Amino acid sequence: MDEFALNPLYEKVIDGLAEQKYSVVDGFFTDAEVQGLRDGLLAKFEAERFKKSAIGNQANEQVQTAVRGDFILWLDEETATGAEKAFFDTIKDFTQYLNRTCYMGIAKQEFHYALYPEGTFYKRHLDTFQNDSSRKLSMVCYLNDEDWKPEYGGELTLYLNDNGTEKALDIYPVKGRVVVFESQVLEHEVKPVKQKRLSITGWLKTREY
Repeated sequence: MDEFALNPLYEKVIDGLAEQKYSVVDGFFTDAEVQGLRDGLLAKFEAERFKKSAIGNQANEQVQTAVRGDFILWLDEETATGAEKAFFDTIKDFTQYLNRTCYMGIAKQEFHYALYPEGTFYKRHLDTFQNDSSRKLSMVCYLNDEDWKPEYGGELTLYLNDNGTEKALDIYPVKGRVVVFESQVLEHEVKPVKQKRLSITGWLKTREY
């Protein structure tokens, strides 16, 4: 990307964050990249490389199935190949764009694959910790194979403040859809899923002090 060129897709994300603290975009990654990520997730899940998700960061981690039910596998940029490498290249480009145009001070990122089996969920929460407030933006890319129907459940619900009135916004996990929102501002949850739900979830982070 030219150093001074505006990226319309990134600008759409920025406009959404500025206006409503979240943005929903389709086409952030190519169809081939999304399919490659989906294939990688399923292959590693079938190889039993995933682990049960936990609550809290590594300094205070506890598994609680009554709160969340997904299985995750953290991604390592150093060992990423194929679609994962293309994913991190796009994230790096996006991060540099945010820092250059919005001065966000994003210094690192962390992402993991997430698989929600049928009947699982993630109760309402905020993406920040008492001992670590470095998460700036939360980011989810959905990897479901088919067009996701409302009856499948698994929607991401964002809780928004509209002039003092709370409103719930449901976002369905359509294949290739990306959701970006402010980690320390918007509480959210994943509603119970009626069939397997796949994604990459992660955070763009500032430096820890």
